[in-house]
Amino acid sequence: MYRTALRNVLAHKARLLMTVLAVMLGTAFVAGTLVFTDTLGNALRSQNAKSYTDIAVTVSDRGAVGRGYDHGGKSATNAPLTEETRKAVAALPGTADARGIVSGFAGIADKKGALVGDGFSTTGTNFVPGADGTDPRYPLVEGRGPKNATEIALDAKTAEKGGYQVGDTVRVAVNGPVMELKLTGTLHTNDPRVVSGGSLAAFDTATAQQLYLSPGHFAELDVKAKPGTDDDALLAAVRQALPQGGEFEAKTGRALADEQDKMIEAGTKGMSKALLVFAGIALFVGIFIIANTFTMLIAQRTKELALLRAIGAGRRQVTRSVLIEAFLVGLTASVAGLAAGVGIAAGLRSLLNGPMEANLPDGPLVVAPGTVVTAILVGVLVTVLSALLPAIRAARIAPIAAMSSVEQPATQKSLLLRNVIGLVLTGIGAAALALGAIGKTVGLVGLGAAVLMIGVFVLTPLLARPLITLFAPLLRAVYGTPGRLARENAVRNPRRTAATASALTIGVMLITALTVVGASVNKAVDDATASDSKADYTVAMANYSMLSPDVVPQIAKAPGVTAVSGTRTVPVETGTDDSEWLTAVDANTLDQLVTVKVKDGSADALKQGKLLVSSGRSETAGHKVGDVLSVTYPDGAKGSLTVGGVMEANSVLAGVVAPEAVVGPHAQPGTGPDKVLVKGADGADAKLKQALRDATGGNPLIEVKGEADVKKENRRMITDLLSVLYGLLGMAVVIAVLGVVNTMAMSVFERRREIGMLRAIGLDRRGVGRMIRLESLLIALFGGVVGVVLGIVVAWAGLKTLGDTFKGMSTVVPPLQILGFLVAAALIGLLAALWPARRAARTDILGAIKSE
Repeated sequence: MYRTALRNVLAHKARLLMTVLAVMLGTAFVAGTLVFTDTLGNALRSQNAKSYTDIAVTVSDRGAVGRGYDHGGKSATNAPLTEETRKAVAALPGTADARGIVSGFAGIADKKGALVGDGFSTTGTNFVPGADGTDPRYPLVEGRGPKNATEIALDAKTAEKGGYQVGDTVRVAVNGPVMELKLTGTLHTNDPRVVSGGSLAAFDTATAQQLYLSPGHFAELDVKAKPGTDDDALLAAVRQALPQGGEFEAKTGRALADEQDKMIEAGTKGMSKALLVFAGIALFVGIFIIANTFTMLIAQRTKELALLRAIGAGRRQVTRSVLIEAFLVGLTASVAGLAAGVGIAAGLRSLLNGPMEANLPDGPLVVAPGTVVTAILVGVLVTVLSALLPAIRAARIAPIAAMSSVEQPATQKSLLLRNVIGLVLTGIGAAALALGAIGKTVGLVGLGAAVLMIGVFVLTPLLARPLITLFAPLLRAVYGTPGRLARENAVRNPRRTAATASALTIGVMLITALTVVGASVNKAVDDATASDSKADYTVAMANYSMLSPDVVPQIAKAPGVTAVSGTRTVPVETGTDDSEWLTAVDANTLDQLVTVKVKDGSADALKQGKLLVSSGRSETAGHKVGDVLSVTYPDGAKGSLTVGGVMEANSVLAGVVAPEAVVGPHAQPGTGPDKVLVKGADGADAKLKQALRDATGGNPLIEVKGEADVKKENRRMITDLLSVLYGLLGMAVVIAVLGVVNTMAMSVFERRREIGMLRAIGLDRRGVGRMIRLESLLIALFGGVVGVVLGIVVAWAGLKTLGDTFKGMSTVVPPLQILGFLVAAALIGLLAALWPARRAARTDILGAIKSE
């Protein structure tokens, strides 16, 4: 039987090709994901280790606050890290050097005024030269480091992007007006924020302290040990040298590197899990192809299997024979998939570091033993399990009864049982989906969607005939006999049609659901932006940090401005486990800038020094009009705030809104609002926008956005996310296409004699090819229609759970995109049938009629 299984695999190489490809692609996705994330993690850890090679101990000041810092609102009232402390640490017997570090953010403008890099990775720090004038953290590429407040150094890539040469004047800003500084040198850095597309600006220490902390203060000390000094012993000595009363955290460089390694490992594991979800979807699609292939192979080998039974082979031996075939197919495909996965990982890294400029760290490809075992095991198990039911059916072939029939049709009883099971699963899934939507329970919606999908898949043989029959009049009218034959062939074996269509259904369902969710979220955000805000422009930092406190008065003086309100969100302690977040606004101008609809209490609550609470927050936290909240502000001061009104949820404001006059005095010193809302006398126009840019000093990090800009940015974020998800689902769609090709090709072989008879009685080659193409088209459209309907239903339920997150959320079904998916499914069906149709059209009439 083992020799028989091997012979069968070799004898049916062509018919197993698509199955091998399907398993190979799924396995390649798994292997590629594991190799890529292992390679990335290894490279990041190597880079991380280099960052701490000369650091024995590091001391961070957790109480340090200032522009460019956010430490949870804590005030710098405790002892800071000062130059005296640095000197004390440097004088320790085991210390070779103690470097004081200051860092924050700094936006670099190119020569056209645009920001270089992205706002989140605009890094600023101090250049700490040694005796030779170099900072070992940032080796010089050209020139020298900065020495005073008029000079700056940039990383080499940022200088290149900005078009700057040593000696040029660079426009740089933190959170206020632009500074124009002389570029004295360019640097090299391994900082992942910079390497991944950010920028690095290095100032002299005094300037960095002025910008980010206060004169003479550091945020961190990096201590280098003398040769032979034990790091733990030095750590104990450093802790003794630190001033009392400070919020310091001292660790060895080794411990800090280990922490970073754990963070890297957690990040790469998270990425790996996310990608493996889509690999699992691709493999799930492949299950339908594998099961379909072995089902058709067994049907075509009925006489052969019956003969084996007749000469003494037992049922277990027949089952084992088919499973061995599946094992060999799975093993071959898995090994090929592993090799393809390594290639995918290498290609993905080259793509990210090339055209996409992700600048990932270099390192060797890591093919771990676990990756090899996982890839092969997954491929083999998926193939064998998918072939299990066909193998069991093969063992049930009766020796004598099977000899007189090419294929045993499914009995009405088996279809009835399948339909009952499908109806039960569909009902349970639909009920769970509805309950999850009503109760806004994401987990229940996910479970319901999965059960509903399985139930519909079980029911697809029942659904195939009525849905495909809908197209029958059109096919007969347009294509005549080939159209009628295509319809009959498509519904002849509903199990096979269902299995083929289901593979495509999965991809269409997921893509449809994502599209509907994206369109619905876009509309909800657009509507909220238009209805909740009256402001013509919003001024904010590109990296969402706080603005300078001088920005609000500067904007208020800009020509054409009629109303201004800064908004800042700060945490306050209320005596409960969770902090309450307050959005502080200008009570006198808010009604000109934001649409506030008060449902209970006073509309003038803010002007009375009281709070406004959103209806959602009122329900969850129990805040009602008249309630008094005892709060502790970020600076440690205590106070009482009264709830003066309950308002409808507003996307511009947080759940609890307070007057700036009450909150502002307790905010972090030297910090301004998160954003500024602006109303103009003549509405939003280019003149007002330019005036706001001028008022903020042309800072490249400060963005001035109108309603259209905000909507465009929101849509771009959602579109980018959908594009990534579409790409990850692409593998499942490709495998589904292979399934259609496989089914049609094997169907042509199975119906070779029938096709020969059709040719003999007058159907020409064009008619035969058209019949096969139309059959494939019908199967693809069937899968597409079922996928679209399922996708819309699942998206509707999922959107119901987002009702509290997005105001006015409703289900939006974009008709053109949905129609596009159906057209795409039809094209997939037609393209998948090109080779099988060509093969069928070239069937030799006499040879086919003589075949059995």
